[in-house]
Amino acid sequence: MTAQLFCFGESGHSYKAALTLELSGYDWQPVYVDFFNGEVRANAYREMNEMAEAPVFREDGLTLTQSAVIQLHVAEKTGKFLDGDRNEILRWLFWDNHKLSSAIGSTRFLMNFIPEGKRPLEVIAFQQARLKSAYKLLDGHLSGRDWIAGDAATIADFTCCGYLYYPEPFGFDRAEWPHISAWLERIASLPGWKHPYDLMPGNPSDRAPKEDK
Repeated sequence: MTAQLFCFGESGHSYKAALTLELSGYDWQPVYVDFFNGEVRANAYREMNEMAEAPVFREDGLTLTQSAVIQLHVAEKTGKFLDGDRNEILRWLFWDNHKLSSAIGSTRFLMNFIPEGKRPLEVIAFQQARLKSAYKLLDGHLSGRDWIAGDAATIADFTCCGYLYYPEPFGFDRAEWPHISAWLERIASLPGWKHPYDLMPGNPSDRAPKEDK
C-alpha cells in the first residue's frame, strides 16, 4: 500500500518528511492539505491529528505526526540516512525543531502570509535576531565537515534544511553563511532531490495576502 503524506508546499516541516521519503525511495504520495483555508482545524483533520498540524503520515493503519517521528520511521524502515552516531542525529533533530525550524516557520509566516499592515515588526525583529544565532551555530558546525552528524547525509541534514530552500524572505541570506550554502548545495545534489514546491502540492502564488480595505 502506498503511504500518504498529508502536506502542503509552503510547509517546511512537511518538506522534511517529504524529502526523507523521496530520497529513501519510499512508495509514497502527497495529499494536499489546504492549510490556508483552515483544513487543519476541521473536525475530520483533527480526528487524524489532534494537534491540527501538517505533516501527517499514514500507511497500513499506522498514523504518525511530527516530522521528526516520520523521518525516524522512514529511516528505520528503509535502513537509509541513519548512518552515524544515533544520539548525535537525534540531538540535531531536537535542536532544529526547537531553535531553527520553529522560529523560521513563524517568522516566514508573519513576513509573507498575512497582510502587511498586520505584521508585528518588533516580533519579527526579535525572531530574526534569535535566528541569526542559530545560523551562526549551524554555519560554524558545518565548517570543515560535509554533513551535520556523520560522514554521509542523514535525517539530521534533512530536518535542518527544511526551510532553507524557500524563496520568501525571512531574514536568511545564503551568501552570508558560506558553509550552510555549500551544505545546501550538497543536499540538492543528492539523487532524487526536489525543491519543496516541486515535491509537494500547493501553489504559493495563490498565497499573497490581501490588504484590508
